[in-house]
Amino acid sequence: MTHDSTTPLPQPFGLDFQADPYAVYAQLREQGSVHRVALPDGSPVWLVTHEEDVRRGLADPHFSVDKQHSGSGFKGFSLPPALDANLLNLDGGDHLRLRRLVAQGFTPRHVDAMRAHIQSAVDTFVSRLLGRLEADGQADLVAEFANPLPLKIIGDLFVVPAEEQGQFSEWISGMLAPTSKEELVRSIGGIHQYLVDLVASRRATPGDDILSGLIAARDEEDRLTEDELVSLAFLILGAGSENVQHQISNAVVTLLDHPDQLSELREKPELLAAAVEELLRYAHPNLSAIRRFPTEPVDVGDVRIPAGDTVLFSLAAAHRDPARYPQPDQFDIHRADTGHLALGHGLHYCLGAALARTQITLALDALLRRLPQLRLVSAHEDIRWTTTFRFRAPRDLFVAGDGSRS
Repeated sequence: MTHDSTTPLPQPFGLDFQADPYAVYAQLREQGSVHRVALPDGSPVWLVTHEEDVRRGLADPHFSVDKQHSGSGFKGFSLPPALDANLLNLDGGDHLRLRRLVAQGFTPRHVDAMRAHIQSAVDTFVSRLLGRLEADGQADLVAEFANPLPLKIIGDLFVVPAEEQGQFSEWISGMLAPTSKEELVRSIGGIHQYLVDLVASRRATPGDDILSGLIAARDEEDRLTEDELVSLAFLILGAGSENVQHQISNAVVTLLDHPDQLSELREKPELLAAAVEELLRYAHPNLSAIRRFPTEPVDVGDVRIPAGDTVLFSLAAAHRDPARYPQPDQFDIHRADTGHLALGHGLHYCLGAALARTQITLALDALLRRLPQLRLVSAHEDIRWTTTFRFRAPRDLFVAGDGSRS
């Protein structure tokens, strides 16, 4: 299969995609696994939609995340080098070197040790949500709960002052879904300067935290460059909070849309762990994995993708592929196949997977227990979504319902 370079590329990420990306992916998937399409900015990409090909591609070392392998000069965000030298842009030995430096802070054992702290943060923000509901009769679950919770947990790992965490969250949102080029530039600049200042402050006054440990690895053991140090802080603080924020919001929408299964979860909380895995498959905010670049021509399905081209492996399309999941558009907390790709696959499997699962599980458990009458204020179709080719999540989520302080 080839594409005539004189023919305009199809652009699937328009209004229909904004309304229902899964329907668009279903149409593409039925036509074939691999599609040459244009991103909203006109950039050409190969979009892969079949689960089998997505899974295989994510684990194939011939698909690099390093932008140096981009034959088309793809750069994505115009990030300064100090934010770009992270695990999402490195392969092979450099990736493994950086991964080993931070992995010990995110093992299941370490996350278990953090469980009481995470539960305390969850309880605090649920209480704030309840307070807002009691005072106003409704509350924005995104602003009051889903957004601040993971940022506090990750921020506390870095000992970021609570009063500064909200500003950092605004910069991340402004970078990932900017309303203008000026906002994008301002957000990236704010993140960069903040992290440079944070590293300088922690270098002057080190503590018993992840960032101090990374600074020691940089200064004493020379295992990090300065750019790698700042970039790792950016990745952990940014990706570590943003993905969980969106997943909690998407999970609440999904559960409220399926009241029978929500009721069953309240009656049988032991099903919550399985429900979280199904929520990661069914309502994961990341519609595609981070872009890849073939280091040599690679065959995917019946398409040979040239070296250096940009490839997007669609997680959303893969997770709704009927060749892998029976009745894939049905949310089912009893689904037997929990082998989703939401947290990655292969070398780039999510470093913070255990922490993310724990936060999501404890957050939903608290909402189920303490807000038994939780409901949307308006109809589902009135929810305002942020939908890009990268991710989908509610901008806000106004809810009502009586709750319990205990």
